[in-house]
Amino acid sequence: MFEIGANPWIWTSPVTDAALAHLVPRIAGWGFDAIEIPVENPGDWSPERTRDLLAAHGLTAAAVLLVTPPGRDLVDTDPATVRATQDYLRSLVDAAVVLGAPSVCGPAYASVGRVWRMLPAERASCYAALRAALAPVADHAGAAGVRIGLEALNRYETSVLNTVDQTLSALDGLPDTVGIMLDSYHMNIEEADPYAAITAAGPRLVHVQVSGSHRGAPGDDHIDWARWLRTLAETGYRGPICIESFTGENESIAVAASIWRPFAPSQDALATNGLRHLREVMVRLAAPSTGG
Repeated sequence: MFEIGANPWIWTSPVTDAALAHLVPRIAGWGFDAIEIPVENPGDWSPERTRDLLAAHGLTAAAVLLVTPPGRDLVDTDPATVRATQDYLRSLVDAAVVLGAPSVCGPAYASVGRVWRMLPAERASCYAALRAALAPVADHAGAAGVRIGLEALNRYETSVLNTVDQTLSALDGLPDTVGIMLDSYHMNIEEADPYAAITAAGPRLVHVQVSGSHRGAPGDDHIDWARWLRTLAETGYRGPICIESFTGENESIAVAASIWRPFAPSQDALATNGLRHLREVMVRLAAPSTGG
């Protein structure tokens, strides 16, 4: 039904050439099909070296992930910051081309953790500014054959995009080069009906991240994964789904992602338990109904 990928953030941050050299053989050995790779700072890892490493171990590049620490913003900021953020996004598109990754995804609009109140008119103005700032990046991506997926985050991490409906509103008028990345963790917090949200996102779906409702392994949580994956399949999406979680052993990432306790006996167990559960669910969904 879907290839299943893993995010190196499950184990480490920042993601570097050395980290990938250690993790890629293990991720492939556990039976994952793909990997999504964050770029915290351009130059942390070599696109050419990573391309060859993935090929050697039979993994595909599911997506290149953008990261928005303080100072990476496209809205409600100064023109110099917008230009620098656009340059960063274009560099990720270029890395995706080398890797053969189909998309660059994440919360491109504003720094994670940056929140402010917006009245309806202010929100409309914010979305117009986002479209204007993304347009030249979308042109660059379209020319390169790469899509951009905007990720809605939960209310504690942003006030710009929290739901699929808001994201669709923000995308209105942009080319199909720009679409939506779904993240089951954020959806569990923000969507009144996550299954309806998946359906609504369908025509503009670019990439999908999955984790348990508590940021742990899919299957160790309360999400109805059979319904979740069936609804996703019904949209026609056939790209990879990638497990994203974080390690509490790295102080900066633990604080940024609010990882205050372990979600599994080990990070290896988190990844492999999630992989096993998702595969089991997909096998059940693919099995013919016997009726009765």
